Amino acid sequence: MSASPALEVTDLVKRYPNGMEALKGVSLEIGAGEFFGLLGPNGAGKSTMIHCITGLARPTSGTVKVFGHDAVRNYRQAREAVALAPQEINLDMFLTLEETLDLHGGYFGMSRSDRRERAAELLEAFSLTSKRQERTRTLSGGMKRRLTLARALMHRPRLLILDEPTAGVDIELRLELWQYIEKINSEGTSVMLTTHYLEEAERLCDHIAFINHGEIAAQGTIPELTARYGVSTLEDAYLTLVGRQELSRAHLGGEAEKIEETAA
Repeated sequence: MSASPALEVTDLVKRYPNGMEALKGVSLEIGAGEFFGLLGPNGAGKSTMIHCITGLARPTSGTVKVFGHDAVRNYRQAREAVALAPQEINLDMFLTLEETLDLHGGYFGMSRSDRRERAAELLEAFSLTSKRQERTRTLSGGMKRRLTLARALMHRPRLLILDEPTAGVDIELRLELWQYIEKINSEGTSVMLTTHYLEEAERLCDHIAFINHGEIAAQGTIPELTARYGVSTLEDAYLTLVGRQELSRAHLGGEAEKIEETAA
């Protein structure tokens, strides 16, 4: 296990030319081998942080380090250590599955023999071997999601960032992807997950950070977060964060009881 954290974000600020400040001094740390959840409403700053971590955006100030490598000053080393499976499927529709993985491996400098071996390994792991010579455009939505995750893992990243990995998939595939992700993490890969499915965060994450309006509002284990907000579930803690406590199950249950009592 590395002595350096998988990810160390310190006082991260991202301000766009129009003056909008997407990140306002964010700091967080993900330990090597940890499964970390980043939760927040749309527009909270999750995507901007991911872009700064993966080199898709340059921070205005502050630092991002991936296993000790500065994401700006040591871009190559940092980028080789991290992988992103994006929320939006962005596969080249004219490539086969094998070509998709091979191209990604080549981008990261893998040898031809290593690319071939790794691609075969991942296609088998994600039950895609029978489709290996087909164009990605022929795949179902679920298969495209699996291939996107396989592509991210092609160069054996030490930190895997999953941005809404199960958005729009059916329950069977969601459970299947959870098993894949848990296996990857159990083998030593650090994982950062963004999701709107709170049961997904509860199932997978060791630690969770709430981000809102470009700032980290709270972070810790699920028991620590529920204690901080004085509630019993992660869902209620999240609803408190976004100011929608009236949507909590406890509140709705109480309202239903009142209606029944009035009717009686």
